[in-house]
Amino acid sequence: MNIAVFASGRGSNFQAILNAIDDGRLPAVVTLLVSNNSNAGAMELARSRNIPAIHLNQKQYSSAQLYEEQLLQLLTRYKVELIALAGYMKRIPTVVIDRFRNRILNVHPALLPAFGGAGMYGIHVHEAVLASGAKVTGVTVHVVDEEYDKGPIVMQKCVDVLDDDTPESLAARVLPVEHELYPRAIAAFANKRVRIEGRKVWIQ
Repeated sequence: MNIAVFASGRGSNFQAILNAIDDGRLPAVVTLLVSNNSNAGAMELARSRNIPAIHLNQKQYSSAQLYEEQLLQLLTRYKVELIALAGYMKRIPTVVIDRFRNRILNVHPALLPAFGGAGMYGIHVHEAVLASGAKVTGVTVHVVDEEYDKGPIVMQKCVDVLDDDTPESLAARVLPVEHELYPRAIAAFANKRVRIEGRKVWIQ
């Protein structure tokens, strides 16, 4: 399966995807890396692996339509079959969601539907978890649709919240679970083991 990875930051989940491909756990090829941030570590990681790394930001275009057309052209050119968001900080255009319906995945550092939605990313998620007094958090891999963090849930895994946790210590324990769960979920799609009906997801 040909995958495009969208990333805005250092690309640790991108690296986890590449590791899974290298280890034979994920039968896929990353054909394209897209970032809205020209200085993203993920861009350098892609270039180090000879993966096309494209800086694409709506601010580069005079209209949203031109930006969306360019994005769709890129995805077509690189024969993308599935999009994996890996710390991507921009909303995916509706036309892309429509074209890749049920073929766009995201990993979220909490147990959705809790602690999701606009503004819930990175350390803000872990701050909210601790502020709530929750005893368990975790990781969710979900399908991306038109609403932030509302798409069908593909996989989840729990992480205990410790009494002395800080947002930083909790993030440090959640991240390795992201790195384990996300490639596994993508592999289920690559192996054609996933069936989606409405908001229900079955994995064979």
